[in-house]
Amino acid sequence: MVCLGNICRSPLAEGILRDKTKKLNLNTIIDSAGTSDNHVGQHPDKRSILNAKKNGIDISQLKARQFKVSDFDIFDYIYVMDEYNLADVLELARNDNDRKKVEFILNKAFPNSNMAVPDPYYEGEKEFEHVFQLLNKACLIIAKSL
Repeated sequence: MVCLGNICRSPLAEGILRDKTKKLNLNTIIDSAGTSDNHVGQHPDKRSILNAKKNGIDISQLKARQFKVSDFDIFDYIYVMDEYNLADVLELARNDNDRKKVEFILNKAFPNSNMAVPDPYYEGEKEFEHVFQLLNKACLIIAKSL
């Protein structure tokens, strides 16, 4: 799960997908990262933590990290939140195999739409809930496909 700072959208997606795979008793490695290093080591934005908690998911212990080339070796799927994250991640891809792992997360819920998950950072609680619902829908489809 990749967004810009790894404090709003991607940790929320990580928490949602972890919750869903746990309920399905799946053995998975799920992580999130940001394309920038602005928030490395920080916990998710308090509004993301509160929104997740309101929806029964605890992401308070997650810490931001920056996406790195070795993530292509660790993960089978790399889901990005928007076109900027897509471009930044693809810039680090070493080959076609790396590039094939990367896709918009909302393509799972809205096939071939290349729809971005809106960044709620400068918005209010309503936008954080909207982001949660979009990611929840996509993560349910991802979990069931695993």
